[in-house]
Amino acid sequence: MAPGLTPSPTGRSARPILKPGTAWSDAWRRSRAAAPEAFRDDRVLNLWAGRWHADGRVLPATSPVDATPIAGPPRLDGPAAAQAVRASLDQHRTWRHVPLPERRARVGAALDALTEHRDLLALLLVWEIGKPWRLARADVDRAIDGVRWYVDTIDTMLDGRTPLPGPVSNIASWNYPMSVLVHAMLVQALAGNAVIAKTPTDGGVACLTLAAALAVREGIPITLVSGSGGELSEALVRSPEIGCVSFVGGRDTGARIATAVADLGKRHILEQEGLNTWGIWNFSDWDALAAVVPGLFDYGKQRCTAYPRFVVQRALFDRFLAAYLPAVRSVRTGHPLAVEHPEDALPALDFGPLINAAKAKELGDQVAEAIDRGAVPLHRGSLADGRFLPGQDTGAYLPPVTLLNPPPSSPLFHAEPFGPVDTIVLVDTEAELLAAMNASNGALVATLSTDDTATYDRLAPHIRAFKVGRGKPRSRGDREELFGGFGASWHGAFVGGELLVRAVTEGPAGERAPGNFPAYQLIP
Repeated sequence: MAPGLTPSPTGRSARPILKPGTAWSDAWRRSRAAAPEAFRDDRVLNLWAGRWHADGRVLPATSPVDATPIAGPPRLDGPAAAQAVRASLDQHRTWRHVPLPERRARVGAALDALTEHRDLLALLLVWEIGKPWRLARADVDRAIDGVRWYVDTIDTMLDGRTPLPGPVSNIASWNYPMSVLVHAMLVQALAGNAVIAKTPTDGGVACLTLAAALAVREGIPITLVSGSGGELSEALVRSPEIGCVSFVGGRDTGARIATAVADLGKRHILEQEGLNTWGIWNFSDWDALAAVVPGLFDYGKQRCTAYPRFVVQRALFDRFLAAYLPAVRSVRTGHPLAVEHPEDALPALDFGPLINAAKAKELGDQVAEAIDRGAVPLHRGSLADGRFLPGQDTGAYLPPVTLLNPPPSSPLFHAEPFGPVDTIVLVDTEAELLAAMNASNGALVATLSTDDTATYDRLAPHIRAFKVGRGKPRSRGDREELFGGFGASWHGAFVGGELLVRAVTEGPAGERAPGNFPAYQLIP
């Protein structure tokens, strides 16, 4: 038995420990060894003009896992970002003429390097954004496997197409650094573009720095900078050198970027949040519903395709609860790296912390306010049921909560909570069902559970989501699967499959890209 562990009456440890070899100091040491050019002492570096720079003001940062101090983003100012953009254009003018076989070879070599450091990238994600080990590794694997698919299939996608006039500027949220941001960057480069990325303010800077370092070693033209969105937007969005703006994030920021790119007539891909809903109407397969509920809490619903709203036929509410409540009570949370014995595997959690303590408090306050205004609490989990280290900071953790009928005055009524909070709305007619499922003026995904195929076929086209599933959750998808959004959830070109390549290349004169634009909406 390891020192300091006291056996419980059941033979299990009464005091969880941090899995040996998984501390932040271990991850940092391994990162410096893997890419010494990109890490210095206690900070990461910015990457522009093909070199690593110790510029920018480093902000202090702590891990959402347990408030351990970690590396913060080295924030550049606007003039420095503008200089980085001009340097990226120089790289772009060279890279766009590199033959596709060579681009494919270089991206393939970068993928091999990412694969070699897969577990280190995942460990950085655990510490920086609080992903449980299973989900962190999946994020890394989806990035690698998804780009390999493009490496193998891109030839026909590029027939008759050329790179953009300037680099692609990427501004993405913190929740999927690898499978969304790194994936997009490598495909954009494979298509012949230099790429620029701003590290998310709330987390992921070390993981992205390591991934960029491994790619740059293979000659891929990547620029990676940190800074506030407001200060860098002039350079990363409005610069005439930019060929396309790709954004993933909230509606407020997305709306400002949409206005800017529309004024400039600039190519853009703006993926924004929406209230994804799951409708229940004339339905009876409750075992199937109960089986998917725990998975809907993956990563604490901190993802663009999470389902935080159930719209339930009132006559079925008792049977819905009988299936839903036992399932939500089985959801597991806790410290992602806490084990009972040193040799134990890392815990298989549904989620760990939220992105920071401020978000956990904000969401907890919204729940309390909704209850004060009339919402009915149907389930409230407890952190006492989770596995945590003795005395650790749990300020960023929020257990699952389920509310019935949040009041219209609450943000939980009309907006995505981005945390482990479900809301339920009861309806009596099909018209009410559709109105409630379309509450946020567009969504990325939705699901309708109904026994009758004809009912699904009649109602599904009226649900304002890009992807609608029957009885099963929909996701962003991989490889050939397309992705987009309706209403305020998306502006610009759709992506996924050949559409991602089409969005970042130029085709025949007068070509209209599938997407959601002010002047038109074209469904692929």
